[in-house]
Amino acid sequence: MVDNKERTALNPSVAAEGEQPLTNHNASIADGAGDVNIQTVNTSKLEKSKLKTVSMTDLYNQVYTSRPPIINGLLYPGTYILAGAPKLGKSFLMAQLAYHVSTGMEMWGFSVERGSVLYLSLEDDYGRLQKRLYKMFGVETAKNLYFGIEAPSLGDGLIDLLEGFVEDHPDTRLIIVDTLQKVRGNNDGHTYSSDYQDICRLKHFTDSRNLCLMIVHHTRKQQSEDRFDTISGTNGLLGAADGAFLLTKAKRTANDAMLDIAGRDQQDQQLHLVRNTKTLLWEMESAETELWEEEPDPLLEEVAMVVSEDNPKWEGSVTALAKLIQYNASPISLAMKLNVCADRLKQDYHIKYERYRSHKGRGVRLTLEFPAINNRRSA
Repeated sequence: MVDNKERTALNPSVAAEGEQPLTNHNASIADGAGDVNIQTVNTSKLEKSKLKTVSMTDLYNQVYTSRPPIINGLLYPGTYILAGAPKLGKSFLMAQLAYHVSTGMEMWGFSVERGSVLYLSLEDDYGRLQKRLYKMFGVETAKNLYFGIEAPSLGDGLIDLLEGFVEDHPDTRLIIVDTLQKVRGNNDGHTYSSDYQDICRLKHFTDSRNLCLMIVHHTRKQQSEDRFDTISGTNGLLGAADGAFLLTKAKRTANDAMLDIAGRDQQDQQLHLVRNTKTLLWEMESAETELWEEEPDPLLEEVAMVVSEDNPKWEGSVTALAKLIQYNASPISLAMKLNVCADRLKQDYHIKYERYRSHKGRGVRLTLEFPAINNRRSA
């Protein structure tokens, strides 16, 4: 009698320190009739049917890549939409954003992470760009701010073009596409599915590169209780994006405007802007809500004191670190806490947290980076 039952070995769980274990895919299957390789066929089907999951414990045992803000409290890595009515000043706002990121200058009181910027101004020519930028910034130029006035569509190589730019400029922090319609081709029958997929393709690129992509788009004339529902197209655009900026005016001839901001990695905000009539720069007059700031964490404060400008590096076991800071819980819980808060250690205290393995075993490494101790929060 032929026994057709499959006996598949269960995969071991992810190691406590985050290492990926070896997986046993061998299954013991009795011989079947004919020349068909039953083991291969059934194993293939089994692999395809497996749902990839991770336990909460294993999730806490990982250290994920930090995603520091491009403009702290305002703009983060991801794919964003800037929407507004035509000829409202969106392109001026984008040029201002691009200039501040490329120079690292504060914008409206928000600190900025400096990096290269690509601005695809697809509705302009270089002569118009030159006059606009001179009006806004004079001759104070930025060498790492790049402009393009032509680009292929999403289906014709846009992502490859952006990948090539980032390869040539690995410090790229921001890419602006002005406007979305210019890179979507001639299909006017966009559905929720197509809108969602278009943004997802761009989002996959930004997530893999840990940078921000800002897409300029238009609003429709119909009003809505939710301002973001006025973004032209289906909800698939905003549903797939990481966030959106919405620029509106009470009157087209008015000099003031409202900038509504919503995103996955930030609190909702509403900024009151006024346009400088001489430079055409947008200036922030007030904010509807104050930015919420996370309370200092006493544990991270203790960990931060382990390193200093005189001794910028510490490494050892988690158990040794727990004893050093007099941590009164298990070393395992300390390791999980540091794994989860690694990005906060880096952003708030400028400390790089790493795990390593040597012939002595597993350990952690804390490295103080520039800017150093003077910029830490006080305990």
